[in-house]
Amino acid sequence: MKRPVALVTGASIGIGREIALLLAQQGHDLVLVARSADKLQALAAELHRAHGVHSTVIASDLGVAGSAQALYNAVQAHGLAVDVLVNNAGFGLKGRFVKLSLAGQMEMVQLNITTLTELSWLFGRDMAARGYGRILNVGSVASFEPGPEFAVYAATKAYVLSFSEALDAELRERGVNVTALCPGAVLTNFHDRASNDSKLLLSTAMQPQPVARAGVRALFAGRPVVIPGWLNRLAIFTVRLTPRRLVTKVSYWMIGKSPA
Repeated sequence: MKRPVALVTGASIGIGREIALLLAQQGHDLVLVARSADKLQALAAELHRAHGVHSTVIASDLGVAGSAQALYNAVQAHGLAVDVLVNNAGFGLKGRFVKLSLAGQMEMVQLNITTLTELSWLFGRDMAARGYGRILNVGSVASFEPGPEFAVYAATKAYVLSFSEALDAELRERGVNVTALCPGAVLTNFHDRASNDSKLLLSTAMQPQPVARAGVRALFAGRPVVIPGWLNRLAIFTVRLTPRRLVTKVSYWMIGKSPA
């Protein structure tokens, strides 16, 4: 019997790696995508030993324009039909908008928004034509509030949430469910790359395993949005009841101001 196929971006570490493990446990073959071919090959071998699944490894920098189409073409060349798409790859940068590199911030927009959108269109179109599919887009609690010091990152994640909810409404009647996974701080290398030293945020950080479990569970339950962790859910509930200007001030205090 042919196994369903799941494609996971950012699969080499963190949340993406844990999602790949869970999908393998559920009997999916994998398409593993990240920049590091060595880490992907090691994960593919681990998944085969533990669960007998086959993994196709595609090393790609999805922060580069045109990478989504190239990835789609590579999957087609392998003769694979993707049943589950996990748009997990993404990164953030902490600092004042005008002091951070414009190139770095535009790469963030490319990866967090443009590539995610293109992959959702390319694979979502095929899913809708077949009448079945699942798309999991990784957002953030930052999807719900402005993020001073993470201005562009928070804006990209707001896009992910809005886009995912709208896409789920459009595609549900075609047999395709879309879920936005919106975690708070997670203990991954995200914070190193982002230069995030906020002790307050990091003190509430979750491990990637329960975040991945919450996302996969919600995806197959057909839930449009999932926020892992009761503290994060409480925070978002409070945000929805609080004036926007005050939310921004509190967010700034929690993240911490960098030097002017």
